Parts: sequence; C-alpha cells; structure tokens
Amino acid sequence: MTDSLLIDVRGLKKTYQMGATLVHALRGVDVRIERNEYVAIMGPSGSGKSTLMNLLGCLDTPTSGSYVLNGRNVAELDDDELAAIRNQEIGFVFQSFHLLARATALQNVELPLIYRGLKFEERRRRATESLAHVDLADRATHRPNELSGGQRQRVAIARALVTNPSLLLADEPTGNLDSRVSEEIMDLLDKLHAAGNTIVIVTHERSIAARAHRILFLRDGQVEIDAPTKSEAFQSLITS
Repeated sequence: MTDSLLIDVRGLKKTYQMGATLVHALRGVDVRIERNEYVAIMGPSGSGKSTLMNLLGCLDTPTSGSYVLNGRNVAELDDDELAAIRNQEIGFVFQSFHLLARATALQNVELPLIYRGLKFEERRRRATESLAHVDLADRATHRPNELSGGQRQRVAIARALVTNPSLLLADEPTGNLDSRVSEEIMDLLDKLHAAGNTIVIVTHERSIAARAHRILFLRDGQVEIDAPTKSEAFQSLITS
C-alpha cells in the first residue's frame, strides 16, 4: 500500500442470514480511496451502500475479503483494537445527528476525547477549537433542543473532527435538513475537504453526490460505476 492510499478494499463480501434465507449484501467489492479524496456512494435501496459504509467504519465485519485502513488490516484486529480505530481513525456523521440531549454542544463534541482518556483541559481546548471550526463557538453552552437542525449537524461534524481522524464518514448527512441548510452543510464539507480531510458520503440525492469528486454507484452488492463526478458515466446517471 502506498503512503497516499488510505483505503484498500479487495473482494469484500457480506452475507446475512435472515431466517432460512441468505442475503448477499455485498458480492465482491474492490475499492481504493486515496488520502484527501472526496467520494460519494450511491445506489438504489438494497444495493449494499449502507453495508459498505458500516464495513468502512468498522461497525461490522465482512464475511470474506480484505479491508486495509491506513496500513492496518482490519480483519486482524480484536474488539478493543477496532474500538480504538473507530475512535482515532474515523469520524462519523449521521442523518439523525446522534447527540446527547442533556449535554451541551461542547460536551457532545468532547465525548470521543473522554473515551480516549484525555485530561479535562485538553478535551475542552480541542472541543472548543472544533466548534469554532464549524462556526459554532457562540453555541457551545446550548443543548441540542436549543439548536436548529443545521446547527445540530454542525455539532455532529465538530464531534467527528475533534479526534483529527484519517477518514470522515457521512451517512445521509443532509437527510433531515431542508434544501437551504443542506447547502450550508455541503459547503462545510467542501471546506473540510479543501483543508485536507478525506470524506466518504453515502447519499441517495444526486445533487449531493455531485458535490463529491468521485462516485461509487452500487447495484446488487457490486460496484457498477466508479468514476469522477464530472465523467460521462456520472452525468448519464444523474440525467437518467
């Protein structure tokens, strides 16, 4: 694996047992993602995009195939090592924000640093900086119910960034937001990518996917299209 290669997925398969039925969610996926890439994963319902996101985020394990993240073979890691990978290497942004209702914005952003065992002063400093990075320094003491949907998603992004992860995974990050706020969140992701972050976003919205630089389109558990968003392949997809 070269120094520029962050994700190296080869022959990834995932099979689920549902009663007496075997569901082949992924059927041999090969994907390589370089550092500082901005990739969108798309596909119809049941295509395997959420399964792939869960595997990339080390939230699930493949049935077969290999996944090397930042030089480490994920299949060789135990549960504690996987937890450390999720805490240190990966920042997660979800459609439903996943914020603690009783905690302030600052306390929510601090959470991953608590799990890492950082001292209070260092946690507070880094969380404050991360909130400022998403233009929410003036909302640090507000709880989620005192914030708009867009502000809550910004808190979630600040929390994802506070550990300085190698990879930012965003699963339908604009799904609960109106079009204007969605544009603001995507502008923020553009800014984070320009600052050097590697971003992988799962979305069903073609306009959102078009903000990325590369598209992975899945169908029936396999990669049907892997191309730049400016390519004819993607343009035919968004106009079909």
